[in-house]
Amino acid sequence: MEYRTLGSTGIDVSEIGFGAWAIGGDAWGPVEDDASIAAMQRALELGTNFIDTADVYGDGHSEELVAKVIKGRRDEVVVATKGGLMGHHRDPSGTPVYDRPEKVRKALEDSLRRLGTDYVDVYFDHIWWDSYEETEAFIDALAQLKAEGKIRAAGLSTDDFDYIKHFNGDGGLDVVQLEYSILNRKAEREILPYLAEHGIGVVLRGPLQKGLLTGKFTADTTFPDGDVRSGWPAQEWYQRDLKRVERLRELERDGLTMGQLALRFVLSHPAVSSAIPGGKTPEQVTANAQASVRPLLSAEEMRLIDEVAPVEAS
Repeated sequence: MEYRTLGSTGIDVSEIGFGAWAIGGDAWGPVEDDASIAAMQRALELGTNFIDTADVYGDGHSEELVAKVIKGRRDEVVVATKGGLMGHHRDPSGTPVYDRPEKVRKALEDSLRRLGTDYVDVYFDHIWWDSYEETEAFIDALAQLKAEGKIRAAGLSTDDFDYIKHFNGDGGLDVVQLEYSILNRKAEREILPYLAEHGIGVVLRGPLQKGLLTGKFTADTTFPDGDVRSGWPAQEWYQRDLKRVERLRELERDGLTMGQLALRFVLSHPAVSSAIPGGKTPEQVTANAQASVRPLLSAEEMRLIDEVAPVEAS
């Protein structure tokens, strides 16, 4: 496993982290707690030192599972969690929920209790839209919590460039989590250059496009009710992207799967600190972790990627 520094924080993270959304419940299909714990333990055995979770993943269950894995080895693991969606996910009206720093503090304290720790390394604002009241509450709260040592770095999880600039108005933003993959390269236009210029760490969610970039899905693939991907097969974009993935599979070779190719691609961007694919089994986690030590993509391979999935098409 290779490691990179998370922006200007001084925190070293594994290139391949562990995204803990899928283990929180059935949002990505059925999952068993024992398998989830085994997957995280395998990730740590392979050198992954970065686990990303959120209070809203399984209404806190993901955080509780992470607590079991980091118990007794807290100093070895960089733990990130998020707050801000809890409450909004049940009431999509947009009414401010975190309109005071005290509410942000309470959300963090609840997460710390579930995680069994007295601090987290990164705490992300999980509200990806720029609500002025809530944005200002998070900016103020994260500065206070960082000064108190309850968090080491202040983060924002969003793909909205204007929101990122607002949040970083006083230079207090340490880390941004955003979506980026071969099939979704919008961040290359403005966001990634901005984050690199300002020394802000970059954590990538969705590097495997919710499994699409593993190459395992076909036009006949179906997903169970409750799975966040259950509506995909009926979408025109899904059929289009299946064809793009099939073209990209021309780059598969011994020692490089489609999923590892997708991870190597996102890690090739110099602004990126860590990619956090999910993994529900030790086997999935092993395949993801191995991407860190696979060879860099060649110029010829990058040309095919640009042809099949150009930035302009994102």
